[in-house]
Amino acid sequence: MISRMLVKTDGQGLYEFTREVESLVAQSGLKEGLCTLFVRHTSCSLIIQENADPSAKRDLENWMSRLVPEEDSLYTHIYEGADDMPAHIKSVLTATQLSIPFVERGLMLGTWQGIYLWEHRHGAHSREVVVHLA
Repeated sequence: MISRMLVKTDGQGLYEFTREVESLVAQSGLKEGLCTLFVRHTSCSLIIQENADPSAKRDLENWMSRLVPEEDSLYTHIYEGADDMPAHIKSVLTATQLSIPFVERGLMLGTWQGIYLWEHRHGAHSREVVVHLA
């Protein structure tokens, strides 16, 4: 089964969409299998990360901003703004695809794990995530 979902963002940051994926898995009719998520963009990414303490998200965002700064004089891909090339680099350093097993129509995530779209651009976007359940 393949479906698509939109994750709306309003700027840089981590946007959790675990519940939406869990709902698709529960409604799929499949008792067990593998949930593969793929984001169809080059300036955002997908991660599994702690969803209990918001400071973990802030620390990740701050660390990534230090690792990949905007306005680096070495960037030549600058036509779409100062955040575009750093967004591509951040996407390469993280992931555009995740695979999560499910059993008894439930994701096999750990207690504090959540699924996030990591928006690397400043502007608002509607990001398309393809979900494959098999």
